[in-house]
Amino acid sequence: MKKSVILSISILLGYAIFGGSVCRGQSTVSSILRTGHTKKEKIAIMVICADTGKVLYSQQADAPMIPASNMKLIVSAAALHYLGADYIYRTSVGMLGDNLVVIGGGDPLLGDPERAGPPPEWIFEQIAEDLLRSGRKRVENILLDATFFDNNRVHPQWPKDQLNRRYACEISGLNFYCNCLHLTARRTGRGSVLEITPSTGYVNLKNQLKLISKGSSAAGAYRTNRPNCLVVKGTLNKSTGFDVAIEDPAGFFGTLLYETLTKQGVEVRGKLIQKYIKSDPGIRVFRTFETPIHEALGRCNKDSLGLAAEALVKTISAERTEGQINGEWPHGLHLIGRYLQSLGISPEEFHLADGSGLSRDNRLSPRAIVTVLRDMTGRSFGSLYELSLSQGGLDGTTARYFQDSPYRGNIAGKTGYINGVRTFSGICHTSRGDLIFSILTEGGDGKTRQKINELTKAVFDGRW
Repeated sequence: MKKSVILSISILLGYAIFGGSVCRGQSTVSSILRTGHTKKEKIAIMVICADTGKVLYSQQADAPMIPASNMKLIVSAAALHYLGADYIYRTSVGMLGDNLVVIGGGDPLLGDPERAGPPPEWIFEQIAEDLLRSGRKRVENILLDATFFDNNRVHPQWPKDQLNRRYACEISGLNFYCNCLHLTARRTGRGSVLEITPSTGYVNLKNQLKLISKGSSAAGAYRTNRPNCLVVKGTLNKSTGFDVAIEDPAGFFGTLLYETLTKQGVEVRGKLIQKYIKSDPGIRVFRTFETPIHEALGRCNKDSLGLAAEALVKTISAERTEGQINGEWPHGLHLIGRYLQSLGISPEEFHLADGSGLSRDNRLSPRAIVTVLRDMTGRSFGSLYELSLSQGGLDGTTARYFQDSPYRGNIAGKTGYINGVRTFSGICHTSRGDLIFSILTEGGDGKTRQKINELTKAVFDGRW
């Protein structure tokens, strides 16, 4: 009898102290951390009260860990800090004599196939219509200026065997269609055919697919020693589709523009030329394509688009460089590091290698991440920043998680994953107030994501 009375009092006290919905049989943060622990698994966690900054739970909070895509939280916050909530990416199109000029502004979402609105090809059709409407049926050269960013389009620390993947696409001052092509492989009787979206002759495909009658299709496109010459190989049963990153995004944009102009009846008499030209006073701009920063932040955090994150790093650099040219990784990351130190984060708790988190040389501590998140919640653009995060159970990378009440729509965060690393950081909106958390893991297994989700629910409930 005494034991049951003591147990009941303990449960009530726990409920009163933490204000949570503690139920018998539910695991606490501490017990979840102890269960299913593999020998190689390392977990660092920190939870604070958003209003006061009071630490509610901490384990290895100062340990610099590989953050994977949680790097994007830091980059997007620094972008708002340096660029402001009203920043707009602009791509300008004009004439310089008889030359058609396109000046890139680093927009990562130009022609983004996931973007709401008209299809990506609309951009080229509008340029053609503008020229024809003005009575111009021919141009000399197409001049492409991608110098808003430097020409180091591939990060040196990215895995060389993954550069054909969407998440490792090249980063240019003039981007289009996420700097990828979508390939669709279809069976045609005893053979197969490859379809390219957007339709273009920019790449050369060699079809080495093998037809199978049983099992799932497994196809991919692989680079050769010739630029944009791809070998498509694997097995094909039913139709399958996949993305492949292209080389030289500005050249990709220029080729698609040339092909559309020709199709629409505008003759291009000269060549595609990439050069610095935007400062020429003779350029007469007739159309500008715009993307507000909040759209780039949403694709960066909610959808984990690596191109958006890396473009933000280089944009910070470009806009803080005299002349606004040649945004680069080292300078942008240096400025982001200065932002972190301005918040009191020790340089020992972070190392910044890229913006997307693809590099395994990145390091962030849970304390660094929660400090940045708390800074964002206290700024005038805090709501804009939080809207860029994935809303648990509703959208983005956490749409399939936290679908039950009270978690659905009340957990905003950013997932992260590279081989052996799984992370999740964000904000919990609870009846007790807002909580900011960061959970970073290394050396886990296939069950680690589920463990992170259970930890997040325990944090939400106040089950310490």
